[in-house]
Amino acid sequence: MPINNYKGFVRMTGFCKTKIPAEITAALDPIKDNEEAVKAYGIHLGTEMCKKILASGIKTLHLYTLNMEKTALAILMNLGLIEESKLSRTLPWRPPTNVFRVKEDVRPIFWANRPKSYISRTTGWDQYPHGRWGDSRNPSYGALNDHQFTRPRGRGKKLQEEWAVPLKSVQDINERFVNFCEGKLKSSPWSELDGLQPETTIIDDQLVKINSKGFLTINSQPAVNAEKSESPSVGWGGPGGYVYQKAYVEFFCAKEKLGQLIEKSKAFPSLTYIAVNKEGESISNIPANAVNAVTWGVFPGKEIIQPTVVDSASFMVWKDEAFEIWSRGWACLFPEGDSSRELLEQIQKSYYLVSLVDNDYISGDLFAAFKEI
Repeated sequence: MPINNYKGFVRMTGFCKTKIPAEITAALDPIKDNEEAVKAYGIHLGTEMCKKILASGIKTLHLYTLNMEKTALAILMNLGLIEESKLSRTLPWRPPTNVFRVKEDVRPIFWANRPKSYISRTTGWDQYPHGRWGDSRNPSYGALNDHQFTRPRGRGKKLQEEWAVPLKSVQDINERFVNFCEGKLKSSPWSELDGLQPETTIIDDQLVKINSKGFLTINSQPAVNAEKSESPSVGWGGPGGYVYQKAYVEFFCAKEKLGQLIEKSKAFPSLTYIAVNKEGESISNIPANAVNAVTWGVFPGKEIIQPTVVDSASFMVWKDEAFEIWSRGWACLFPEGDSSRELLEQIQKSYYLVSLVDNDYISGDLFAAFKEI
């Protein structure tokens, strides 16, 4: 069982009454408050232990991941047992281990960066979408509760370091989002994941530009037209297939900027959008019950798989969570009455959340409408 964090290691060894070698204690003690250093040491220690096991003639390794597989995969790559380029995702999102969700293969894109929250809000569903979202979706999402906003200690500390900086103006807020898109920040209040996802590097320059203009992005994907399913950045579904994506971006912006964007988008008929504020006032150019597949794949001997959709009804559910993060994910990092906190709460009340899709995945340009703003 690899060491992923110090507190978890102490808790587990105490529970199991495991005797810890002095050299491991000596190595961990100076770095116990540095989560990344502890994880790196855990990978190193795990690699060395596995080398000794294999060198003794034992041919089988059993690594416990406890749903934190990155450390175990790093150990296996260090041992030369797997190649990073050959690791494939069965779906664009990580399938849960819950046996009741084994056939689930369709989700709204909105929770792409908050998969744990999505699972918690759909736990009570009688059946999970399989094949097509519209055929088997369940209309009832679980209510928001503290679980959706609880963060592991390490992630909470990282958010405090990177996002609890004094905010004197809207421009300071924009700068936080720009820094995240540039890779200077490794955390985001709107994400449970570490840093930017690999496919984001394809459009990170465009994301930086629109964030600097006040379109604050929290989710995105580039257009993909028949990329091989083995692609390390956008591939999924196993070998021998081809994957497709419509360009997508989700962001917060002021009402004035939304008006400008809507006006500019009239020149781009392939763009569809849904915009809503915290109070539920919405503007859209698509039907209320529309479902738009934005990711799909074609594989040998299988039906076409469309695992990611933009669903208007789900967007209205997601918006409550997305707006709540302004206060319970970011503003809460500041003391009560702090001017930075008040600024964030003002943004929460006045901005719109926008879902924007370019349906022309072959020759469209999602970011063209932003250029003149």
